[in-house]
Amino acid sequence: MMTGRGDDNTAVGGLIRHIPVLLAEVLEALAPNEGDIIIDGTFGAGGYTSAILDSGASVVAIDRDPDAIAAGKALETQSQGRLRLVHAPFSSLAEQIDEADGVVLDIGVSSMQLDQAERGFSFRTDGPLDMRMAQAGPSAADIVNRLKAGDLARIFGFLGEERHAGRIARMIEARREKKPFERTLDLADAIETHIGRAPKDKIHPATRVFQALRIYVNDELGELAKALIAAEKVLKPGGRLAVVTFHSLEDRIVKRFIADRADAAAGSRHMPEAQARTATFQKLGGGITPGDAEVSQNPRARSARLRAAIRTEAPARGEDFSIFGLPKLPGIHQSGER
Repeated sequence: MMTGRGDDNTAVGGLIRHIPVLLAEVLEALAPNEGDIIIDGTFGAGGYTSAILDSGASVVAIDRDPDAIAAGKALETQSQGRLRLVHAPFSSLAEQIDEADGVVLDIGVSSMQLDQAERGFSFRTDGPLDMRMAQAGPSAADIVNRLKAGDLARIFGFLGEERHAGRIARMIEARREKKPFERTLDLADAIETHIGRAPKDKIHPATRVFQALRIYVNDELGELAKALIAAEKVLKPGGRLAVVTFHSLEDRIVKRFIADRADAAAGSRHMPEAQARTATFQKLGGGITPGDAEVSQNPRARSARLRAAIRTEAPARGEDFSIFGLPKLPGIHQSGER
């Protein structure tokens, strides 16, 4: 199970750049041309953006991580007006531009974020239990120390697909009474001690819990659903959508959206009046995964999947989020805050 985006590091011009997964396939799906305007909804370290700029297209690059925006200023200057950086969540992309020729989204946490212990995304090294991409709002520590065990179990079970969700949640609720969880290794070690780890286990017992917390803290599934609907609004006829995901929860959302929008007859079952609508997207093949050579070079890419579609001339549909099957999860200020 992947926990985030599968960037690979390489040095370019004295700077560390990240080569995103499926770069050639994403460029083929987007087909950027000189004069086009492409939205890179997950700027990160600028891997997709740099390649798109090389094609002659202009880019509106969005990222809610202030560190990513700050690091991208040099590239923005070098672009001679063809790159505009926007510090915002990618769900706001329709607020940043009226029309675009393409939208690319690379979902999840980047290697830069994973590799920075102080961001608290990973337990490979010790750091504060944070996980906030935007560096604002409730942290992962707030979640594990405030929500009730039942709510934590729902989060771990759905967003992490963790089969021991209830046991882990009850352990957390009991342990935090003595000492709140503040560090990544503290939580990871507590989970491993409580659940145990067999020699045959391929992943650490805390992996799925950390994935669930990260997705919950950043509302990643909700942001993705909003971004897909926003992309439908801004893409011109013939405009292209390319989305790279890293686990089944994300991929299912993208797959459902494209299938729904590519079906001329079926809107949402909750909206019977949608039956007469025409397709707003044409699907571009099925899910594309990295080849063996890319996975060998960059193991983090192994679970990546690209889905793409082309915008038709039909008007955008309404904001019907029922098609995504998003779970109803607790809010930190609605349940268990102490």
